[in-house]
Order: sequence, then C-alpha cells, then structure tokens
Amino acid sequence: MTGGRMHAGVIAAPGQAALQTLAPPEPAAGQVLLRLEGSGVCASSLPLWEGRDWFQYPQPPGAPGHEGWGVVAAVGDGVDGLAVGDRVAALSYRAHAEYDIAAADAVVKLPAALAGTAVPGEPLGCAANIFERSDIRAGQAVAIVGIGFLGALLTQLAVHAGARVIALSRRQFSLDFARACGAQHTLLLDDHWKVIERVKALTDGRFCERVIEATGLQWPLDLAGELTAERGRLVIAGYHQDGLRQVNLQLWNWRGIDVVNAHERDPQRYVGGIRRAVGWLQEGVLDPEPLYTHRLPLDRLGEALELTRTRPDGFMKALVTT
Repeated sequence: MTGGRMHAGVIAAPGQAALQTLAPPEPAAGQVLLRLEGSGVCASSLPLWEGRDWFQYPQPPGAPGHEGWGVVAAVGDGVDGLAVGDRVAALSYRAHAEYDIAAADAVVKLPAALAGTAVPGEPLGCAANIFERSDIRAGQAVAIVGIGFLGALLTQLAVHAGARVIALSRRQFSLDFARACGAQHTLLLDDHWKVIERVKALTDGRFCERVIEATGLQWPLDLAGELTAERGRLVIAGYHQDGLRQVNLQLWNWRGIDVVNAHERDPQRYVGGIRRAVGWLQEGVLDPEPLYTHRLPLDRLGEALELTRTRPDGFMKALVTT
C-alpha cells in the first residue's frame, strides 16, 4: 500500500482476474485491519472462477480469499488481546488483497516460532476439524481417498496418531507426497474393483476402521463406502458442490457404517480448528511447508486459480503473496 491506497485481486469475469487499486478498509468496533502477507487459494473458489449462473461479476475486491495471514495493522474499538504488530492467521473473506478486515474473534495469534512461515489458517483449521471428527486412534487402518493438500495434512495427523494409513490418489506424484507424510501404503485410484481387493488384502479382509473421502467426486465416494469396515466410520471431507450424489445405502446399512459430514458452518468452529492447527505447527505435528508448491504474487491471482483448477503434475497448493 502506498499513499493510503492498496492493491486487491478482482475476479472480473469467469476466468479473468485483474488487479485493482483502492482505499483500504477501516476496522469497525470489534474488528481488526490486517496487513496481509498472503492467502491460500482454495478449490472451493473454482465454481466462481469457472462461472456459474448464480454468481455476479465483478466480484468485490479481494473476494473470495479466505485463507489469509499477516500482521494486525489497526484495531477497532472494543478489541482486547490484539495489538498492532501482532502476527496472525485469520478467517476473513476478501484476503486476496494487501489489506482485509476480520472480526477480532476470528483472529489467531501466531507464535514467534512460526515467524516468516506461511500460515493459511482456514485450510489448516479444516484439517484439524476433520481429524477431530474422524476419531482416529492408534492401530486403526485408515484409508484417505484423495491426496491433495487436505489429504496430505490428514495423512500426517493420522500417522502421528499411530494409525496405519493407506493413501489413494489418481496422481502418482500425490502418492509420493503421501509417502513423505508417512503413509505406510499408497494405491493408485485406477480400477474400482482392483483397489477394493488390494485394500481388502492389506487389512486381512476387514477393510478400514476409518475412511476419509477428500475428493468431492462421485466415484471416490462410492469407493470410500466399499473400503469402510463393519461398524467403521466414513468421513466425507470432499466438497461436493457440483450436483446431487447417489450413495449405496444398502451397503452402508448392512455394514452399520457411521457417516460423518465433516464440513463445519459455525465460524467459531473454524477458528477453533485454526487454533489447534497453529499449536500442531509449533509442535511439529503438522508440516505443510513442502505442500505449498506454488507461490505467486497478487497480480498473478488468475494464474494461481488456473493452477488450482488444472492441477498439473507437482501441484498441491498455491499461495498468493503480497
């Protein structure tokens, strides 16, 4: 920001991003102004990037960025426990920008041990919340169907909990990441029945006590149910945003599967997840740094979104930095 102006990324039309110069926002009571260091690019933004009938363009400056981290630049009236200069991760909604506003109770302070590191709080908090809802325990066989950024983080957490992780992905390089995260077994998502037989063999016919579906697609969801053991837990972490899904309720009934939708809607649940994730980062339980495979400046927001859409070989997570 120079001369009281800031830059923000704007999705001007489907598949088109621009850089806009405007005045920074001012925090109201109970809010803080963040000078952002960067923001993650989330796959949930892809429908907006690709274009759907219900979206309006241009989008507000900075939208739909919600994975920001940075430094508190100003505080509004009534804010306690936060001060100018505090480095934080935050749940805000126009974070593809140099500055954004966040509610004070949606901000998590970052310890000095994380100085200089990227902390896109929302996806890290999502991983923490999904892990909590999964109830993963030592000795369990855990299948993680889909190894993107989220699946890789869940692999780290499950391994740390003492589970035996079977990582499944259609991309070979993603399986390489899963192995680096500690997965004991990796399988390509290629043939439906072959995958089922291989998981059955790896688990002595019992299948997996916990299965996390992290793709948001119909076939992997079908497969995830098949891989879940009797009285096991199927956790739906994938973001199913492109239409209706069918499920094999006969199988789910017969096996007595517990099905958990691990998506949260309470902002404070997200913030609680961010807080837990920050603690795990400090302790070394989570190590997302190798998963930030693409870092681009703010004026290349469109390229970061396109990378997220096409997911070329080697891609796991894009960060846009200011």
